[in-house]
Amino acid sequence: MKNLITKLCPKLILEGTRLTGKTDLVLALNESPRITGVRKYRYHSPIVSAEWNGFVKNPYGSSLIDFEEPYENLALEAYRTWLSLFELYRYYSWMIDRFHISTQMWQAMYRGKRYSFDWLESALATLGFRLIFCWREPSSFIEARKQRLKISSNPSQYDDLTYFTREQELFQKLVDNSAIPALKLDVTHRSLEEQVSYVADWLEATGGLNPAESPPNPKQNLIPRTTEPPDWTEAA
Repeated sequence: MKNLITKLCPKLILEGTRLTGKTDLVLALNESPRITGVRKYRYHSPIVSAEWNGFVKNPYGSSLIDFEEPYENLALEAYRTWLSLFELYRYYSWMIDRFHISTQMWQAMYRGKRYSFDWLESALATLGFRLIFCWREPSSFIEARKQRLKISSNPSQYDDLTYFTREQELFQKLVDNSAIPALKLDVTHRSLEEQVSYVADWLEATGGLNPAESPPNPKQNLIPRTTEPPDWTEAA
């Protein structure tokens, strides 16, 4: 078939502890022509994050990662809802800044609770999701903290860096056991541009861009059926 249009539909989950530059990276990946396609203007491709805390009014309340026990059912229902949306919009790009592995890490480390997401991982892998594990050399957390303190509104969370190294070790185990294909990205000495290129190379080499081909849709000139405004009182 001639004149096929290729639509890139990458589905990426970025995981890793704090101070590994995940948010900067996911924003850059979402605008990379090698990953989401060439665009003539900026577009609102979706970025999702399990760090959103919408269960309570408090701006620092429970999220999908650090929810307390009373919000467990809500959190799990939210994961099922996200999965349903991903399945409905399978021919689209999705960028996720922390997801279920962050939940597993945090809940195991700080609540002593283990959550199995085998059902979620199986479905995500089927949809073509990929994991990007952002990792840095433990000794480099000190310098990363110095840079973060310049902009942080909650600097006390960076006082004890041993938590970061412990979290990273647990992240590594969880990623190793994941059913989703994963890339370990060492962010220690790579610039943001180098990180994007490294991820793009991997996705291209492994089919992770999920290209979908289709014939072009001919544009139609839509003609209003009536010049009169509709009577919404008669709507079904």
